[in-house]
Amino acid sequence: MNFTNKELIIFDFDGTLINSIPDLTSAINNMLSHYNLSPLTIEQVTPFIGNGAKPLVKRALEAALENQSTVVIDFDEAFEIYLSAYKKITCKDTFLYPGVKETLKYLDKKGYKMAICTNKPFAFIEPILSTLEIKQFFKIWIGEDSLTEKKPNALPLVHLAKELNSTIEKSIMIGDSKNDILAAQNAKMESIGVSYGYNYNENIADYNPTLVVDIFSELKTLF
Repeated sequence: MNFTNKELIIFDFDGTLINSIPDLTSAINNMLSHYNLSPLTIEQVTPFIGNGAKPLVKRALEAALENQSTVVIDFDEAFEIYLSAYKKITCKDTFLYPGVKETLKYLDKKGYKMAICTNKPFAFIEPILSTLEIKQFFKIWIGEDSLTEKKPNALPLVHLAKELNSTIEKSIMIGDSKNDILAAQNAKMESIGVSYGYNYNENIADYNPTLVVDIFSELKTLF
């Protein structure tokens, strides 16, 4: 199977191009320490990632408060503390997965249009792209707060295809999460699932993407 007929490749961000878990966990624990709550491990935080920033903070608070029934926390305040903490360390320990930069360079030279569709807040996308030196490969990026709907709704993918003068048939979604695959299915778009990401500790193949790859550089043989 190959996808050489495509012209637009839409990528998820966290868990697909980048591993941001160290910095997300650090920001979560900064927030928890404000309330004298015990820190969470990277393993605990990982399955909380994928639906956006607020669900991440909500799940982290629920886990930290599991045996603290007397503690009452204002969620809006906690969320602002988390955002402030994450803003300070947005790309301190975040890193690219193996083969990402070389593969993006390859796809760029092949002439593919590339975009990012993530459920991360929009403001955090560009700083990471710039720090990791991959910003030049992408025509456009959208976050969870860019449109009225986010993944798994089809709207972000339909929007990107329209913005980049492409079609659903000539576009493809690549991601590590069920939200990516479901968004593609809702948009009637083909998809590739990467098996190494977060995905709530679930197997990405269970969501029936068009294809599953285990290593990002495998994309070179498909495009």
